[in-house]
Amino acid sequence: MSLRLLFTSLAFSCLAALAAQTDVSALVAKYKEDPRGPYRDIRWFCASGDVREPKDPCPEPSKENRQHARYKTEVINLGRDEHLFLGQILAPTDRAKFWDEANNHSRLIQYQLGNYLAAIDDGWILRQAQYYRGAFQVEDEMAWGRKFFAWLLAKDEEVAANFYLIRQAVKDIPHNNDTNLTQKIRADSKYIADTYPKFMALRTKIHGQPEGKDAAAVESFLREHQDELATLQLVEATQTLADDIRTAYLSHDLVADLLPHIEQLGGESALKPKLTAFTEYHATNPSVPNTMGRVTAAADLLWEIRLGLLDERDQDRLPLLDASLILETIIFTSANDWKANDARALTEKICYLAEAAAGAGLVEQWEFEAAALQLADMNYRYVFPYMLENYLDNARRVVEWGTATNRAVYGEVVERYTAFEPKAQGFLDDRIRSSVLLPLGNAVGKLGDWVAIAGNLNNAMLDVPNQGQLRGLNPGYAKGTLHVIEGTPEELEVNATDIYVFATPPADLKPVGGIATVNEGNMVSHVQLLARNLGIPNAVLTDEQFRALRKYDGQEVFYAVSNGGTIVMKKAADLTDTEKALFTQTERKTDRITVPVENIRLDVRRVLNMREVRSKDSGKLCGPKAANLGQLKALFPEKVVEGLVIPFGIFRAHLDQPMPGQGGKSYWAFLNERFAEARKMEESGRSATEVEAYTLAQLDILREAILEIQLDPGLIQALQDSFRTVLGDALGKVPVFLRSDTNMEDLPDFTGAGLNLTVFNAVDPAAIIDGIKKVWASPYTERSYRWRQRYLLNPENVYPSILIIPSVDVDYSGVMITKGVASGREDDVTVAFSRGAGGAVDGQAAEAYLLDYTGRTVLLSPARERFHRRLPATGGSVMLSAPFHQRILSEANLLELRKLAAEVERVMPEAPGVTGSGPWDVELGFQNNRIWLFQIRPFVENKQAQSSDYLESISPRQPEGIYYDLTVPLEI
Repeated sequence: MSLRLLFTSLAFSCLAALAAQTDVSALVAKYKEDPRGPYRDIRWFCASGDVREPKDPCPEPSKENRQHARYKTEVINLGRDEHLFLGQILAPTDRAKFWDEANNHSRLIQYQLGNYLAAIDDGWILRQAQYYRGAFQVEDEMAWGRKFFAWLLAKDEEVAANFYLIRQAVKDIPHNNDTNLTQKIRADSKYIADTYPKFMALRTKIHGQPEGKDAAAVESFLREHQDELATLQLVEATQTLADDIRTAYLSHDLVADLLPHIEQLGGESALKPKLTAFTEYHATNPSVPNTMGRVTAAADLLWEIRLGLLDERDQDRLPLLDASLILETIIFTSANDWKANDARALTEKICYLAEAAAGAGLVEQWEFEAAALQLADMNYRYVFPYMLENYLDNARRVVEWGTATNRAVYGEVVERYTAFEPKAQGFLDDRIRSSVLLPLGNAVGKLGDWVAIAGNLNNAMLDVPNQGQLRGLNPGYAKGTLHVIEGTPEELEVNATDIYVFATPPADLKPVGGIATVNEGNMVSHVQLLARNLGIPNAVLTDEQFRALRKYDGQEVFYAVSNGGTIVMKKAADLTDTEKALFTQTERKTDRITVPVENIRLDVRRVLNMREVRSKDSGKLCGPKAANLGQLKALFPEKVVEGLVIPFGIFRAHLDQPMPGQGGKSYWAFLNERFAEARKMEESGRSATEVEAYTLAQLDILREAILEIQLDPGLIQALQDSFRTVLGDALGKVPVFLRSDTNMEDLPDFTGAGLNLTVFNAVDPAAIIDGIKKVWASPYTERSYRWRQRYLLNPENVYPSILIIPSVDVDYSGVMITKGVASGREDDVTVAFSRGAGGAVDGQAAEAYLLDYTGRTVLLSPARERFHRRLPATGGSVMLSAPFHQRILSEANLLELRKLAAEVERVMPEAPGVTGSGPWDVELGFQNNRIWLFQIRPFVENKQAQSSDYLESISPRQPEGIYYDLTVPLEI
């Protein structure tokens, strides 16, 4: 189970109960039409504790006397039983319960999401109740908001760890008389377009690149479509939209809006003079303002507030965050007027907008500091292509980090609400479109388009916008049905030839034809490594591009990613003859291999000390995990734990037992007969779908039987003895991992990474015995079979051994590839780590770095997982929160990894029995800054994809010695 899936099952296990007990969709529909919405009635709540009728006020005057609604019984039950809170009234709410730290701040986020739904859906569940007088009092809500922020902002660690969420909460929770006009503009334009589709083009413009001149465009549209809009009763709404755009982007003096917040600051505030100077210098005047100067100064000040907030008095923090929100709005409304006329000016604009994104909390402080040097002015007029392409990659990453922050903070709650209110899905997009990420993304896209033209990199992904922002990861090509998948796709059923576009990358995935994701996840997860291994095309796209692909969902498309990162996606009907030829039987034939079994040693039927095995024993006594870890124990004795190995022979001996329900036939006979029957079906012309369905059904029978197999008492006794002599304590006292280790893994052309089971941190003897059976059964799962079936000719000869090693409760763990996975350079190193155990390999959004050959360290992505797994000595695992504001790997850790990579490259090719000369795929962890090695194996890439003539033909061609002139006027 992935960390994401584990957390979802722990934190929201009530979803199944929710479906069974309460039809929330029906409640939502009912409340929309109910004059009281989710509320039962209105009462006075007195400071004395009395609850009185609306016309019977509290007899004793007090500021604590409040009048507001009471919730309906089913709403109270939803909150109590399902942790779902509808129509929240702040005034009576306990501050700590609203902050809801134990549930990842779900209650606060639900409040924000409820406000969004009310804004875009005519009040949502308050559609009629918004006219229910006395349901809540604005004054009471604002007073509560001020007290809540006074309480919360005094908590330094909470502010540091949750800056983005808290700053967004300041925007949403009433505490003064400000309104979010830009959100209203987006909501109103969406409403008009939904009611009158001819407005859609203008709505797209307003959502994508809003600016003052849109007001005139809306009024022109109103004049041209006056009659139709009048029929639909949209005239007033359309004129109001134009007025609001003019107010927000032209006439409204945002700089003056800072003054009330500055006045609230104490005289000792270090930031007060800076804010005052900004307002004095950039105050509105009859002359045209210096837009570039205003944006850059606002970005600098936004960043300074982020850096200095915790140095300010507690009572000054709320007005500073209010000022921060206004500064972001100034940047948002002014950025489009900053005309960067050449590439060099555009890089300057990108740098300042990235700084603003960090100031707004979308990027953490340490992340921006790591990226800032890569985003600064290159200080040259002429640059080589790779220099500008590296700049562009870094700029794209900052946009991706920001969108990933938003999704990590809000995604779980949004996904949960989407199950009963599909409109909730738009919340994530709304947060991005109202932030500085929108102009930043536009600027990065414009630079990407210029670089693509200058470098002859012609992405052609249907008609998605800003194709310069596309980024190819793995080369390959595919043809199949396109599926655009919202939410977390863990339980998704996939087709092996189809193409899947994910909002969030899956932790585990059955074979598919092609992949594209909004968030990369991490490039060295098991899914990514298998994709590279099998030549599955893979790319990263933006949220906007993801939405643009929705209309093609269900259509057959062709999809290709070149070695140089070029991306092509087109309708299958539009294929050229060359592209059609890729899918003929002769052209598209994939080399399949035979698992070698001629040297397998099935006569060894005793539990082995891991020190007894070496790499030469891989595929003979055991799989490569155990063999290589035994080799590593000899090569790196202080970095590798002790271990035990249950070899192939013990598994094979157990399969000679009679299989239940098969008339005395053994497990082994059943397995071979079923695969023989599958071959006969193939030879007789039965379809691949029929053969696969038959095989999977038979494997399911086999797997269930193995889970009930009787273990030889001699094996159990041997384990008891070996635990004491090798692992240092009795069976039941040492927490261990049981890792599946088959002879199909790490073949010269197939990695097999992550296909089979690992049992985590088992202590109880019964759990260990049960784990052995589960590991033996795991190669016969549907996912494992489908992946290996792409490559293996003799799948019946897959033998599992088991590696048993003591659990190491690492602080963080991950993967190191002794090659630049993204750069392609053999002398670079790529690392990806997550907190806790099982890091990076399970598809988490990991902290990843490129350690390049010059000694430079490039942050490729920060971690974006809210929880991580730790391994208590009592067994099992616990999930703990994972802060974003603290980096995982220190500079000292990165230096150690550089040294280790060099040592691995030097030692491994010379080790007896080790095949391959590198690069290497290393799994490892840090505990108290000490490295523990868990596995080293060859890093396998797909040779067919790497050498494809077609993929080479769509790669960019750049003559030797060319350079870019950054002062050439932009013509895009």
